[in-house]
Amino acid sequence: MDVETLRLFRAVAAGATVTETAARGHLTQPALSRALRRLERDAGAELFRRSGRVLRLTPAGHAFRRHVDLVLDQLDQGLREVGEIVAPGTGVVPLAFLHTFGTWLVPEVLRGFLHEHPGARFELRQHGEAGLEAELLDGTADLVITSGDPGHPQLHWSRLLVEPLRLAVPPRHRLAGRRRVRLADVANEPFILLRPGYALRETTERLCAEAGFAPRTGFEGDEVETLRGLVTAGLGVSVLPLPHTAAFPAPHLELTDVDAARDIGLAWATGRKLPPLSETFRRHVLTAAPRLVPDLDRPQGTM
Repeated sequence: MDVETLRLFRAVAAGATVTETAARGHLTQPALSRALRRLERDAGAELFRRSGRVLRLTPAGHAFRRHVDLVLDQLDQGLREVGEIVAPGTGVVPLAFLHTFGTWLVPEVLRGFLHEHPGARFELRQHGEAGLEAELLDGTADLVITSGDPGHPQLHWSRLLVEPLRLAVPPRHRLAGRRRVRLADVANEPFILLRPGYALRETTERLCAEAGFAPRTGFEGDEVETLRGLVTAGLGVSVLPLPHTAAFPAPHLELTDVDAARDIGLAWATGRKLPPLSETFRRHVLTAAPRLVPDLDRPQGTM
């Protein structure tokens, strides 16, 4: 079994078609099919069954895939470490982050690191919290920046800073002229919420419960900036972090009857030694991130 064939197997096992996989591997489709058949002979079992135009894993294929993923992940990590030993300060840092941090926190952290390590490259992915946890557990990301402690026994999480949350209301809302309000003041209004599964959705529901009501859903979305835009359009209110990009017409009001804030932290797998460049970046984030936004409340002890 050669490494390239295992990579082709993993691509097809992940759902790519034979046509797509062959094109990416610069092979003809017959050549790819022959390589997969040789792999099945070496494994001693049928790994795929055809379903229409798609190849689907057999039970043996599922079992084999788990081990192939481990082997290739370990090999790729080893190659990265060797590359960093040969040329220190170069290499790739696989980083995943909550999509709301892509407009402010992540660019600032990367900018500072790349200034000190211009040879470094980043492999970036955006997810909700569940996807970030999977990235670490699957080994496809070395580090993730997320909100709240995942609480998983195989993951370590370190708080970077505490981000205040505000009540965003439409520009012509009855409370728009206020600077501070009670969350209970909007108990009967529609809420613009992230879909279930996002930590900010859970935080909003918890804060509303503390204020004595359950939020009435007006709209559910997947992006904070989409929610902010819908609030601006007058479709409801929302509990959101302050915008870090261009100013929005929607006023963001401080809440006085609940402690409206969310933790932002860095997570990594506890049982996996980070490659040198990723370890250097981890230390950079823990040191630099709390200083990036001086108007946010800073936690005590980020290490």
